[in-house]
Amino acid sequence: MLRPARHGQAVIASLATSSRTGRTAYHDYLITKTMKKIFMTLALAATMAAAPFCNTCAQNLAAQDDDAKYATELLETGAKAPDFSLKTPEGKTVKLSDFHGKYVVLDFWASWCPDCIKDIPNMKRMYETYKDRGIVFLGVSFDDNKDNWTAIIKKQGIKYTQVSELKKWKTTEVSKAYKINWIPTLYLIDKEGKVVLGTVMSEKMEKALGQLSPVCE
Repeated sequence: MLRPARHGQAVIASLATSSRTGRTAYHDYLITKTMKKIFMTLALAATMAAAPFCNTCAQNLAAQDDDAKYATELLETGAKAPDFSLKTPEGKTVKLSDFHGKYVVLDFWASWCPDCIKDIPNMKRMYETYKDRGIVFLGVSFDDNKDNWTAIIKKQGIKYTQVSELKKWKTTEVSKAYKINWIPTLYLIDKEGKVVLGTVMSEKMEKALGQLSPVCE
């Protein structure tokens, strides 16, 4: 008895032995079957080759969406940056208005924030690149424990000025003034004290500084 899965092949093979028409049909069948295998092989190869590209696209899209998800309430470009007065670990009072006439990068972060710690190498690189080009970097921490705060500054080798209210994030006046709903958050403030950029993505800040650098000195 013919197996069901082979029934079509058996019928065509039978035709092939009985007539010229059958032989032609069988020949066409073999060609179609071969072409189908080739097509499926090529399609599989194309899918496998495209997989890394698709993964990269997905990662890029996810990154592009970070501001759309976490930066929607930040101060708008052109808004006046609220002044503040906060203390360094050594007790020195620092005001944003102290840097009037210079571009300022505000880095809102905390020692207990994994994403902030992950971003520190990017911030250090930007600082080293632009510190002598008229751009001030100022870290604003949401730590409420001074020892934890200063320990991370020392461990990570952060050289730019750091200030904090030493209060829990959502209770700080500066977080309310700058509408910080996610950290790390970065602001670029111009020489007149107005917002140029608000973002949760350090790569966007780095790009903005690169475009700004020739005119900020």
